[in-house]
Amino acid sequence: MANRQHFINREVSWLHFNERVLQEAMDKNNPLIERLKFLGIFSNNRDEFFRVRVATVKRMLLMEKSKNEKLKYNPRMVLDEILSIVEEQEKKFTNTFYELRQALKDENILFLDEAHLTEDQGKFVAQYFHNEVRPLLFPIMLKNLKSPDFLHNNSVYLAIVLSDTTGQMEDDYALIMVPSNQLSRFVQIPSKEKQHCVMMLDDVMRYAMGEIFAPFGFNSFKAYTVKFTRDAELDMDNDISKSFVELMSESVKKRERGLPVRFVYDKEMPQLLLNRLIKKLNISEIDNLRGGGKYHNFKDFMSFPKLGSRNLIYPKIKPLNHIKLPQNSSIFNAIRKEDILLHYPYQSFQYLVDLLREAAIDPKVRAIKMTFYRAARDSNVINALINAARNGKNVTVFLEIQARFDEEANIFWAGKLRESGVKIIKTLPGFKVHAKLMLIRRKENGNNIYYANLSTGNFNESTAKVYTDDSLLTARQEIAREVNMLFHLFESPYNPPRFKHLLVAPYDLRNKYSQLINTEIRNAKAGKEAWIKLKLNNLVDKKIIRKLYSASKAGVKIDIVCRGICVLIPQLPGISENIKVISIVDKFLEHSRIQVFANAGDPKFYISSADWMVRNFDHRFEVSTPIYNDELKKEIMDLLNIHLSDNVKARHVNKEPLNAYLNNKSKAAVRSQEEIYRYLKKLHKKK
Repeated sequence: MANRQHFINREVSWLHFNERVLQEAMDKNNPLIERLKFLGIFSNNRDEFFRVRVATVKRMLLMEKSKNEKLKYNPRMVLDEILSIVEEQEKKFTNTFYELRQALKDENILFLDEAHLTEDQGKFVAQYFHNEVRPLLFPIMLKNLKSPDFLHNNSVYLAIVLSDTTGQMEDDYALIMVPSNQLSRFVQIPSKEKQHCVMMLDDVMRYAMGEIFAPFGFNSFKAYTVKFTRDAELDMDNDISKSFVELMSESVKKRERGLPVRFVYDKEMPQLLLNRLIKKLNISEIDNLRGGGKYHNFKDFMSFPKLGSRNLIYPKIKPLNHIKLPQNSSIFNAIRKEDILLHYPYQSFQYLVDLLREAAIDPKVRAIKMTFYRAARDSNVINALINAARNGKNVTVFLEIQARFDEEANIFWAGKLRESGVKIIKTLPGFKVHAKLMLIRRKENGNNIYYANLSTGNFNESTAKVYTDDSLLTARQEIAREVNMLFHLFESPYNPPRFKHLLVAPYDLRNKYSQLINTEIRNAKAGKEAWIKLKLNNLVDKKIIRKLYSASKAGVKIDIVCRGICVLIPQLPGISENIKVISIVDKFLEHSRIQVFANAGDPKFYISSADWMVRNFDHRFEVSTPIYNDELKKEIMDLLNIHLSDNVKARHVNKEPLNAYLNNKSKAAVRSQEEIYRYLKKLHKKK
């Protein structure tokens, strides 16, 4: 039996994952601007981590001691370890940023601040401030602040000391939000030929602060950056007179007034001002206060402008055509012939939009059903569904209102779809629908024929350009009819059907995977071929991990590619000696979930929307679909083996030294994402 020491804490594991993102920013083999963007991704990840995971630990810290003892969990120790790791990562982050600034300077891309402008540049900045920035600024005098509720979560504010050098007025203090949600954080200002000068929006405001406050008699202004992070958990009331959408809308608004979990400030800030801010903002001693540099909210660096030579960014890849989906031909005809597997972003998400467009005007199509978890901001998929409804098709959508940080967008889209005649299936309180499903019903020769799409990722054309996902198109009626059963289940979840092909959470996904692992254990003990290959985003569920440990002890060889959290510890003597875990972080975010089981020489293949976490097995509707087509089985195995042979971007997981690369100088370099592109290009090359 695996003990507690055979698992790593999930919060610590997540921080290890984000360290791998930071490694990409530190990697000198990556283009300079891409390294800067990885700093932005790291920072954005960390903000979300504090809003969700650290907020949860803090809530546990405030619980009664007896409740934590029952959980066998010491939130204070966990929080201390988190903050210690974050502090070390922050040092690497800061060093990397200054290194990148110097490297960009060598490429004639200069960061200028308010103290280093020429006369002409100063005039430009003052004019830009007057025309573009000033109309968006609404200062709050600190002495008038009654409540911190107005502070926008994770936004940057300038805390300003207002002085009168003549001594006629006492110092005063103000807060102004940096409007980076409405303007670019990076202002390009006039420069010499071949130079690109960039100024942070914060510094533009510092330079022209007198335009706001000089009329009140002040003539000296010093501004210090602060950032306030709130608990992102939604607290919902139980008012039965309100709809679930109303309750969610109110809860999202309350989130903006959530308890503080982190307060970051410029360490050069005078202690008097810092003390006043802490008091006014109700920052407690258990909140994470951290003094930092002049700039915060590095998530904006994800949108750093493309300046300088082309070699400073990744070259664009051209999405590959799928040989079974020729242009100007019916996608329905192609799917009817055989199963088709798409791989984003190597192949275009546009195939899905084209399928919906064809379905919208096809006279044989009677109905379209889809699930949505995260839709794109300007979603062509949703617009295609609206068009289908206008063309008289019966369109049904389950749009998950509870998708974290996308609640407002999904509430908006639900209203838009409903206005267009689309039927919206009500959200199921307590259970998120995370499965990615599309179903099209056609009338062919008097019979209902179903076409299905089951994907590992969202129906989101924006993320499909940077997330790697697998998407199955099938007209196998045994699969498609079970997808139809699922949509009926969403409308009536208290009478679940029995599925013969799909593995469905929260009903049988956990048990079916356990049975598959048990089969490998029996086969290993019987001397038959026994192995497991897994690709996941997160591996957290301890019950299923204990099952993997049992398989390892029985002699089952287990290879795991896990991008994010992994609480399993590989290669522990007598526990997990037969388990190997790697993580791949590269220019695309690895998002596909694939599971293959040897099955004594007749392997079983699955692609899934679900990670192996408690929430996916027990608290969400998830689907894992079998792959029956032999060509596609070979394709999936080839892709998995390419991942497992990566020795450029793959790291060891939960082994010392932490996040060590799998560099093997005796072998040719294999960068899996580039190798997969070449593999698919060759596979789909016209003969």
